[in-house]
Amino acid sequence: MTVLTGTQIDMAQLLTLRAMLKLEMKGMKRSRAPSAYSMLKQMGYKGTREQILEQLDAARNELLGEKV
Repeated sequence: MTVLTGTQIDMAQLLTLRAMLKLEMKGMKRSRAPSAYSMLKQMGYKGTREQILEQLDAARNELLGEKV
């Protein structure tokens, strides 16, 4: 069992929202809860769904040390 602590929790939440946003962009919707897009906007991200996804991809790549 893996236990997340500190900033790992925040990064796990961002990665989950990134995956949700990708599904929303393909047409899937959440039934009662707010969309990933609206949650990310409340967190301070700006732009269209595509622009926010690019920002999340950049943050993910920076964290993992990957170069695109």
